[in-house]
Amino acid sequence: MKGSGYWALGAGAGQKDARSALLATVSSLLATALFATDFLHFGYPDRMTEPRSSRMLLWLVAIGFFMQTLDTTIVNTALPSIARSLGESPLRMQAVVIAYSLTMAILLPASGWIADRFGVKRAYCGAIVVFVIGSLACALSSTMTQLVISRIVQGAGGALLLPVGRLAVLLAYPREQFLKAMSFVAVPGLIGPLIGPTLGGWLSEAASWHWIFLINIPIGAIGAAATLRFMSDQVRVARSGFDFTGYFLIAFGMVAISVALEGLGELGLRGAIVIILLVFGLASICAYWLHAARTERPLFSPALFHTRTYSIGLLGNLFARLGIASVPFLVPLVLQVSLGFSPLESGVSMIPVALAALLAKRLVTGLITRFGYRKVLMTNTLLVGVMIASFGLVGPGHPAWLRVLQLFCLGAVNSVQFTAMNTVTLKDLTSNEASSGNSLLSVVQMLSMSLGVAAAAALLATFTEVFADETHAHALSAFQATFLCMGILTCASAWIFWQLESDVREAKTEEEPVELG
Repeated sequence: MKGSGYWALGAGAGQKDARSALLATVSSLLATALFATDFLHFGYPDRMTEPRSSRMLLWLVAIGFFMQTLDTTIVNTALPSIARSLGESPLRMQAVVIAYSLTMAILLPASGWIADRFGVKRAYCGAIVVFVIGSLACALSSTMTQLVISRIVQGAGGALLLPVGRLAVLLAYPREQFLKAMSFVAVPGLIGPLIGPTLGGWLSEAASWHWIFLINIPIGAIGAAATLRFMSDQVRVARSGFDFTGYFLIAFGMVAISVALEGLGELGLRGAIVIILLVFGLASICAYWLHAARTERPLFSPALFHTRTYSIGLLGNLFARLGIASVPFLVPLVLQVSLGFSPLESGVSMIPVALAALLAKRLVTGLITRFGYRKVLMTNTLLVGVMIASFGLVGPGHPAWLRVLQLFCLGAVNSVQFTAMNTVTLKDLTSNEASSGNSLLSVVQMLSMSLGVAAAAALLATFTEVFADETHAHALSAFQATFLCMGILTCASAWIFWQLESDVREAKTEEEPVELG
């Protein structure tokens, strides 16, 4: 029966492969230990000089960041299980991922205004409550439409957790301690994507897919109660004249473009409708920049793009991340649909990506210092594209060690790519431009996740039709062609970074920038 079994706790779980469960547990513990070691390197703000409420504030923001990032990856390995429960095709489940990331991209620009208008404490507590309500609605969904709507609600809460929490930390800590404070907050956000695929796969097998959403409820309840108890009710003077017109134009443009790409996949929209949506979406984005040029306080100032490194970095972030964002969506699907992996096994398979990302991120500063941003980003973008395309070789006879090596290498080059792209984008902005520029970068990052999944799903649907049907053999061919296309798209984005000056380098600093993207 569709949507049944909400509270079934592991019927038949004892018959699962104990070795797989043990492997997942050991791998996750090892990776978490490495992240904890990395956290100790960052350090924790001096306990002796902090009031208890300030220390609790960091934990509150860290918990919110953890929930937000966990739900970006925990769903991916459970998609085939959700599809079976709802009577849908596993190759038509991308809307569950897109709804969450697109909603976050839409609401991120308004997060600062919401915090100013309602106060940091109420905004943060409200975000947690909305997130928990969305999670409960996801667990209770019995149709695809209900699940997508619930993910939109969940994304609305998740969109505010990090920016409002970061604002609370900024107001509570002096500037000289802010970097260390945010470094502490960043660690749970790194752990969330690490354990998400494994946890999602394990819950899908040991209990049911509903529990990937239900686990948010006790965490959220504790977070909301602690927010009311420990977070100070700081209300700043609301910024006058929020650019509602500009916000609507950008939001409409993002939605129209995403729906157009989604229409090529799951929605099955006719070509004319897709073209109309794309035209309206692009026109809306263009209209925003015309509007911003004559508005005193635009949502995002066109002056940001007078900084060459920001313009190139932002475009590079958008297009290079399209292929990268498709991998966490495609890999668990191909492993389960075409190769017969269980949800847990497909989740464990993603662990090398996170481990390599952690190990490689220490190399970024040295690489950029020696070779400069242009060479590093051009070369690394090509490597990312090649690694994505290499998954087109995956098949029944593909050696397990080679698959692990592919995922490990992909995680390493992804880590270099993210850090280098983020730092080159923001490094030359003035202090007055930093906040607005960082907000727009966050929007672009979330939008690229949505568009990447939508583009991959559209290609997958197209190639599925080309290869006749959705049987395992034909689905595998469709997956292989999709990986190849997404890899080529990523390689093409290397041309954007070629526009950087050849001598743009990063000076060595005592503190490494915190990766929150």
